[in-house]
Amino acid sequence: MSVMDRSTEVDQDQVNLVKEKLDLLLTEFPPEKTSARDFWGAQYDLGLAWVHFPIGLGGLGVSPALGEVVASTLRARGIPNNFARNPIGIGMGAPTLATHASVELASKLLRPMFTCEHIWCQLFSEPNAGSDVASLSTKAERDGDEWIISGQKVWTTLAHVARWGMIVARTDPSVPKHAGMTYFVVDMESDGVEVRPLRQMTGEAEFNEVYFNNVRIPDSQRLGDVGRGWNVAITTLMNERVSIGGNVMPRGSGAISEALKVWGDSSNKTSGHRDELIRLWVEAEVNRLTNIRAAQLRRAGNPGPEGSVAKLAYAELNQRIYSFTMNLLGAGGLEYSSYEMIRPDFSGVNMRSERDLPKIFLRSRANSIEGGTSEIMRNILAERVLGLPGDPRVDKDIPWSEVPKN
Repeated sequence: MSVMDRSTEVDQDQVNLVKEKLDLLLTEFPPEKTSARDFWGAQYDLGLAWVHFPIGLGGLGVSPALGEVVASTLRARGIPNNFARNPIGIGMGAPTLATHASVELASKLLRPMFTCEHIWCQLFSEPNAGSDVASLSTKAERDGDEWIISGQKVWTTLAHVARWGMIVARTDPSVPKHAGMTYFVVDMESDGVEVRPLRQMTGEAEFNEVYFNNVRIPDSQRLGDVGRGWNVAITTLMNERVSIGGNVMPRGSGAISEALKVWGDSSNKTSGHRDELIRLWVEAEVNRLTNIRAAQLRRAGNPGPEGSVAKLAYAELNQRIYSFTMNLLGAGGLEYSSYEMIRPDFSGVNMRSERDLPKIFLRSRANSIEGGTSEIMRNILAERVLGLPGDPRVDKDIPWSEVPKN
């Protein structure tokens, strides 16, 4: 059963409560004298981590729209962004735990997640189950109060630094693919977990392949009912898309700010470049305002298909902006600092502190793949927003074990 209260509405009492808590946080834990981890811990304890979560689980039980009040206030005070350090946990793991975990499990995992003491990863994709997550073949077999997990996952961001992972495995191959999966939280330090790097064209390896060799998971770390893993996975996926493309940033920040800097420094700019830059800036601002509107209208619970729309718009605009910056740089855009293989402890083009634009341009190619391809996002938009007919699904109602495999 969910620990979330889905009935909250914004009112002045809630606004006042959040502002009072913020004043207390900034007074008792002044940012210039408090370590980032200690500040995040105090923020969680005061209910300002995810304000719409219940009291005691990092929230105040108020409208999620008030989360932007917290975010904008802390940005203005220069508080480090813990989302950049732990995006999968804070953006996807937290709402999944809040919706489907027991209070005991959520209490154990949420605070160290928010303070970034424990980094999280998502273990959905497989070599033969990418966009079609429900066709996965990693299996989980029950053994008393434990489950034994065997299989392989791939494209797992930050698995090499993660303490916890969200994994979906097949527990019943005799039923249709969506009905035979179960969702677990796995300790990545468990015996039998092997993480191998996947080197990207940037030279880095923030993605990994992960092998599970008879890994034991307590049944207490199962989220949702046995065989209902698809429903839990949908919660994760919907929040993933919002966390990738639906964040509200200050005007003119992010990728478009880089384009403006390059424009200001470039000796290669033309009137055509100027017109293109203006169009990109307008699109970035439209996306930002749309995300603000979505956040204001969002109620407690989990996002719907609007998250897929935001993710699609973000991914493709981000790629166009960095392509524009490369065109402005001209031959300078061909320079690359180093292809030395490193395994970063952060993810994403906008999380980087250096202005290595060729590297960021190459990394942005992943935006239209990670978190669901742009093709999948368009299918969701067509079916769930526009009401168009869905693609034929010939394997929907037959047992997974009878579906032809590659």
